[in-house]
Amino acid sequence: MQKSSKRICAGVCVALAVFVLLFATHKIQAQGGEPRCFAIQNARIVTVSGPPIESGTVVVANGLIKAVGANVSIPPEAFIIDGKGLTVYPGLFDAMAELAPPSEAPPPQATTGGNRPRPMPAEISSGPEDRPGTKPWVVASDELNLKDKRFDTWRDGGFTTALAAPKGGMIQGQGSVIDFAGDHAGDMVIKTPATLDLSMIPAGGFFSFPGSLMGVIAYERQVFIDARWYEQAQSVYSAHPAGLERPKFDRTDVVVGQSLRNKELVLFPANTQVQILRALRLIKEWDLNAALYGAQQAYGVSDAIAAGKLPVLVNLKWPERSKDADPDAEQDLRDLRFRDRAPGSPAALAKAGVKFAFYSGGVSSPKDALKSVKKAIDAGLAPDAALRALTLSPAEIYGVGDRLGSIEPGKIANLVIADGDLFNEKTKVKEVFVDGQRFKIREPDRPKEPPKGNMTGKWTLHYTSPDEGPEEATLDADMAPDGALSGTFTSKHGAQSLENAYVSGDSFHFTIHIPSQDGPLAASFSGTFEGKEAKGAIAVAGLNIDFTGTRPGAQQISSRIGNNSLFSEVASSERSSGLAGGQR
Repeated sequence: MQKSSKRICAGVCVALAVFVLLFATHKIQAQGGEPRCFAIQNARIVTVSGPPIESGTVVVANGLIKAVGANVSIPPEAFIIDGKGLTVYPGLFDAMAELAPPSEAPPPQATTGGNRPRPMPAEISSGPEDRPGTKPWVVASDELNLKDKRFDTWRDGGFTTALAAPKGGMIQGQGSVIDFAGDHAGDMVIKTPATLDLSMIPAGGFFSFPGSLMGVIAYERQVFIDARWYEQAQSVYSAHPAGLERPKFDRTDVVVGQSLRNKELVLFPANTQVQILRALRLIKEWDLNAALYGAQQAYGVSDAIAAGKLPVLVNLKWPERSKDADPDAEQDLRDLRFRDRAPGSPAALAKAGVKFAFYSGGVSSPKDALKSVKKAIDAGLAPDAALRALTLSPAEIYGVGDRLGSIEPGKIANLVIADGDLFNEKTKVKEVFVDGQRFKIREPDRPKEPPKGNMTGKWTLHYTSPDEGPEEATLDADMAPDGALSGTFTSKHGAQSLENAYVSGDSFHFTIHIPSQDGPLAASFSGTFEGKEAKGAIAVAGLNIDFTGTRPGAQQISSRIGNNSLFSEVASSERSSGLAGGQR
């Protein structure tokens, strides 16, 4: 009997040893040879939750921040990163990014007697019982496309985290807080569901309900009433089903009811002062745990927002004049005031004591997002408050401030290492950590030949759209002595910052990201210049399109433009889906 027991114990021990060996081997393989422990030494550390450490160390191990301070012990197995001359920030957090595909196909367009197109619904809805434009069961984390290049682009710019928000409809679905790294969608998820997202864009039209803002408000009010009633009715029925008629199942009522019961944050659109005041009233009436998004006219109603004790998500796509506008047409004073004062909204919110965060909105690149934040700083927002609105504040708003948003022991190791102030246009991101995984940002190789001329100035570039005929764009370039280019490219699609931009000899190159319905589209410009004339080609989506350019005072070169152009296609998709401010 004793021998038998010993044999059983020995067998169990062998089995456990084999299991531990296999598990350890799996973990080693999963790491791909990369170290799991790092120490960033001699760096300036901006913790956000406390004062900066002018020269300190951050220790990262197994995806978490293990230690931070001026004098910390470094594990012997740590891979040392020399941070001299560098600054370590928490990973940046985009408070609302449309990273999930639309929850429904874009509707065809129809006109309603005026010049502005209105959506024509695929299905005609006669009333709220048909649940038009309603898909609260769509969860953004279930719809992520890991091949989406935006994850890489925004991570390289210092963004490590976002609220992935669904889009399409009036009750659009549920958002998820995700990190920008992982082999599988599940690896990226921090919290899901995190939000219930609303829109005020009518889902119907002339023949379908609801076809107006009044109809949207009435419908969404009814949905919340129905969801609360269903919760109560189902509870009574579950306790005593005998002799009671069962409540009619409605998936919308079930999901919205669960969200309300769990106090899930409801994202409520409100961009103008009228929209904000209306939203404050409806949120109180509907008894929602909510946050406003848009808020670009918060400068005029910040005290009312503070009284409502609501957090706010501010859209970084500041209002600008339409690129299609007639340059000779008179501009409305109200629009001019809005464009001038919108970047001052964050400062007004901060002064009123409102917790707010930034989201990318229609901004197409991380560089442009930081430039938009810099506009808010120039309009009166303190730099520390701006950084908080990109890190700790969105984490707190979404209930993950205990694990994200600042550099503190025990939090997820999401870090950005840069060679200066993040809001300085010349600052470069050198490394990024996401969940403790290290990403080195490698700048593209560029020719080392010194520039033969100075490309600084405002250039007019010419190309042709097959749908709309000849078009032009403005390149506002600033060239450093070593040939590095910075500046903006402005077309009917808005203004985009130049990326990977340089001059070598008489050649130049830069890349921009054009907003489109399926995410930013990279367009690379390569060409030559002499004096005040330039020519070259645009590489975009597999196409090569010729362009020419001039600076003021030079005779315009006649151009041979290819017949293929993607710019007009992007423009048409923007017009079909583009919405102002907080309206998605």
